[in-house]
Amino acid sequence: MIRRGFANVIATDLPKTKAWYVDLLGWQTEFVSDWFVHLRAESAPGVELGIIDASHEIVSAFASKAQGAGVSLTVVVDDVDATYETAVSLGCDVLEAPTDLFYGQRRMLLRDPAGTVVDVSSECPPSEEFLASLPHRSVH
Repeated sequence: MIRRGFANVIATDLPKTKAWYVDLLGWQTEFVSDWFVHLRAESAPGVELGIIDASHEIVSAFASKAQGAGVSLTVVVDDVDATYETAVSLGCDVLEAPTDLFYGQRRMLLRDPAGTVVDVSSECPPSEEFLASLPHRSVH
């Protein structure tokens, strides 16, 4: 039985990466050491994020060189446009400004200081074409 699960960002600058997530998205700091930070989302129980120093012995050589390759994080917020304004004011690396997507998500893409792509999104109405394409069945 799974008791807990969370993603870890492997970072070359632990304090800078921690500050990025805390300042931009409001993560709460649960634990800090010289090689690991554990964050939690105060408004979403069970949502957690770890940040591990890339130079620490527990990080394999392969993982430390990956720099976010093949991984993206998704964080759903109340207002992606307000978060975008905060990201711009903090000088974050914005890859894509907020854009409405056909399936009902307004999304922006950022790159955190560790190189991880972070999808920050809010709900928006899906397109009529997308809704029409869905099979009609009841949802329980």
